[in-house]
Amino acid sequence: MTPRIAPADLGDAGVQGLIALHQRAMIEGSPPGFSFALDLSGLQDPDVSVWAAHVEDRVAGIGALKRLDASRGEVKSMRTHPEFLRQGIAAALLETIIAHARAVGLEVLSLETGTGPSFEPALALYRQRGFTNGAAFGDYTLTDFNQCLHLPLGEARP
Repeated sequence: MTPRIAPADLGDAGVQGLIALHQRAMIEGSPPGFSFALDLSGLQDPDVSVWAAHVEDRVAGIGALKRLDASRGEVKSMRTHPEFLRQGIAAALLETIIAHARAVGLEVLSLETGTGPSFEPALALYRQRGFTNGAAFGDYTLTDFNQCLHLPLGEARP
């Protein structure tokens, strides 16, 4: 089933529940001090756009774009609800984020994520879409645990 993707209602209990699930998973799966997932208040920042994917009336996934400056954005809070894994939800959200980033004139999308088995599915998706490992950005520092990926937005990809 194709998800319906629209700007997220951050007051919706299903959206809030998935944000909380994402935060818990990132804290549990990261060394102390290395979880940078935005909480609800962080996602309410005016520089952050959040989308929710719905399948029927259920929140199947969330994803966000944080505008860093006039030319750069950061992919944040990508999470698929466990009941909707491997159904294309994350890919559809990522395409929405990339399309929005291009529409508002961003030149590069970046993200920071962890290393290890729990991060491999997301890393595979990002790499399949053209993100490549690169230098740290913003306040991030590369370590043995975390990594930064970047996608130039100059040319459209299929």
